[in-house]
Amino acid sequence: MPRIGAGDVSDMRLSDFDYHLPPELIAQEPLPDRAASRMLVLDRRRQTWEDRFFRDLPEFLGPGDCLVLNDSRVLPARLLGRRAGVRALPVGRKNPARKLHLKGQVEILLLRPSPEDPCVWQALVHPGRKMRPGERVFFGEDLEAEILRWGPYGERTVRLHCKGDLYETLERVGHMPLPPYIRRPDGAVDRERYQTVYARHPGSVAAPTAGLHFTPEILERCRQAGAQIAWVTLHVGLGTFQPVRSDPIEQQKLHSEPFEITEENAATLRAARRIVAVGTTSVRVLETAARRGGPVAMRGETDLFIYPGFEFRATHALLTNFHLPRSSLLMLVCAFAGRDFTLAAYRHAVEQRYRFYSYGDCMLIL
Repeated sequence: MPRIGAGDVSDMRLSDFDYHLPPELIAQEPLPDRAASRMLVLDRRRQTWEDRFFRDLPEFLGPGDCLVLNDSRVLPARLLGRRAGVRALPVGRKNPARKLHLKGQVEILLLRPSPEDPCVWQALVHPGRKMRPGERVFFGEDLEAEILRWGPYGERTVRLHCKGDLYETLERVGHMPLPPYIRRPDGAVDRERYQTVYARHPGSVAAPTAGLHFTPEILERCRQAGAQIAWVTLHVGLGTFQPVRSDPIEQQKLHSEPFEITEENAATLRAARRIVAVGTTSVRVLETAARRGGPVAMRGETDLFIYPGFEFRATHALLTNFHLPRSSLLMLVCAFAGRDFTLAAYRHAVEQRYRFYSYGDCMLIL
């Protein structure tokens, strides 16, 4: 497979991956039709772009192509509860010990379970400073969390106490973890639309958003064009959406995220002439596997951080949404298409009033 890279780059700064975005271009709601999004098509060899629609995607596929989709399913991992406190009962009562009462609101975003204990999770907690080890948070009658340990950047280790099946309880009491730039509460529509139509394996705390545009009809048209489809699983966590804090960016370390490729899908990948990755999460799986002898069946963790200068060994084309300034996702796209070309295309998208971020439009980079 061809090896694609942007050349050796060093001492890159966060400011090298900045761009201006008017706030009104941040999509707050999904379109009524998933496949109605616009699609900016970039040609890296010619250094040109073209305004198209996502429905046109099958026109760019043919025999020998393999569309790679991340089939992870988003958990309703955002929990809103109340911090537990204690107070003394009035003197003279039979049990003057202490009585539980509930205090201020607490938000917990579950990130991933411990491999040793499915009831112990890494999580983000707000307000973090008040939530010390031993504190408890209640989410109705069926679920509570106990803070076990502190971690960096607001992370906490929590133990969940659940009456019944935990994942069924999360589906009932949890909220979809919409990103903070969507400035509204999650609603019933997000249960469906902040999820790909092919999501199968629960474990993500953010959607692999490039896949949100697909419908069963579009997938069938891709097959009719001659493309094969391979599924990978990467559960989106902090490694995908954590902010880049280091300058120069080479010093940044990403959190690891679990991934899997089955042998059936690895065989499809090996037979492909051109691999079209859907989303940055699929790219991270493909490029991690390529560095570990793949594509073969494998399961593991990846903390791969892709930025300009990276050598792509497996990915030939990329479908991706528009990403936040200074984010690791934008850096990955700049590594694939070139920083100057990518940022020029972003400026064009702003001028043409494309919709940005999770519920926004997309780019196809050839």
